Amino acid sequence: MDYFVIASILVFISAFFGYINVRFIKLPNTIGLTVITILFTLGVFALSYFDDTLLNAERYIITHIDFRSVLLDIMLSFLLFAGALHTDLQKLRELRWPILIFATFGVLVSTFLVGSIVYFMLHGIGLEVQFINCLLFGALISPTDPIAVLGILKKANVPKKLEIKIVGESLFNDGVGVVIFLTIFGIASGSAGDFSMADVLTLFIHEVGGGLLLGALLGWITVRLMKSIDDYDIEVIITLATVMTGTIVAQYLHISAPLAMVVAGLIVGGNTARKQAMSELTENYVDKFWELIDILLNTLLFVLIGMELLVLDLEPEFVMAGLLAIPIALICRYASLIIPVNIFAKRLDFVPNTNLIMTWGGLRGAISIALALGLTYEMHRELFLVMTYVVVIFSIIVQGLTVGKLVKKLRRKIEGL
Repeated sequence: MDYFVIASILVFISAFFGYINVRFIKLPNTIGLTVITILFTLGVFALSYFDDTLLNAERYIITHIDFRSVLLDIMLSFLLFAGALHTDLQKLRELRWPILIFATFGVLVSTFLVGSIVYFMLHGIGLEVQFINCLLFGALISPTDPIAVLGILKKANVPKKLEIKIVGESLFNDGVGVVIFLTIFGIASGSAGDFSMADVLTLFIHEVGGGLLLGALLGWITVRLMKSIDDYDIEVIITLATVMTGTIVAQYLHISAPLAMVVAGLIVGGNTARKQAMSELTENYVDKFWELIDILLNTLLFVLIGMELLVLDLEPEFVMAGLLAIPIALICRYASLIIPVNIFAKRLDFVPNTNLIMTWGGLRGAISIALALGLTYEMHRELFLVMTYVVVIFSIIVQGLTVGKLVKKLRRKIEGL
């Protein structure tokens, strides 16, 4: 079975499950596809007691897809560019400082809080795991996933001035989270040698700063090229070339491709660029093209998340650890936001209950699973993969389905509604 056949099967499954969801279940696509795929996979497990043909076929597909590489090296750039393209750059500039603090300080604090509490929790249930490996789990579970967040918030009716904070944070903190994860991974694997704080700072500046600079350069070049012509076909292709070429350049330079694509998308999608570089027809085609890319990749991605159930080692103590990790991740997320929210609350007129809504609306998703898949067996990969999967599925389904209800419940207390 070659990659074209596998891709064709995944697109067929995505279309079929998407139809079932839209026609009958009527959940947000992100949630509906995940739920249907998990139920389908469980059904395949049950059927395998009588005939394992379908189970073997599904297992073949999922084991021949490098989920981590496909997401982090390919899909993420397209998804982040598409998300940033439709984000209000002007509002993002107004909130740049709290978003920066949320995406850096917040992720760091959450990483160490989650790692420390999980360390004691695991020892309490009889699982001997080193502290550094628990920090790895903290690093991969702390960033909110822009893919899941963008998909859910569109349906949740969150106030616009709060939505831009959650979306802005999620667009940037995954890039920061990946850098933190890779730094701790280097220490845990012993490849870091005499790793010092100076080395950590240098790596952080190189990855993050380099990604931001590359994204700004790509965005500027793209806008200049689009401004010099008026041909919607070629201008759409230029934006596509920006993402694909920019991702390769970022990987070659060992800087953050996700952050580069976020910045490039924000610049190309900004009001100034739209007025100066795009005709109304071009703007419509660019938006529709990237909306289609976003929908297609999201559909495939959340089907793959559901299918990842096949590769999990569902030991009872692993599942228990995952269930216990859910409140830990939420509490640490809430705690990591207390200081930044209090600092900026009055100055930037934060809506009441910002901390609570950002905690419940800060969903975990595919990026966390992809990072967990990159752990080695010495780092207790199977344990942390199950824990991550449990937290992510809870986040997508439970938090995703209830964040709108939470906002509605707090509606009277939120200004501007």
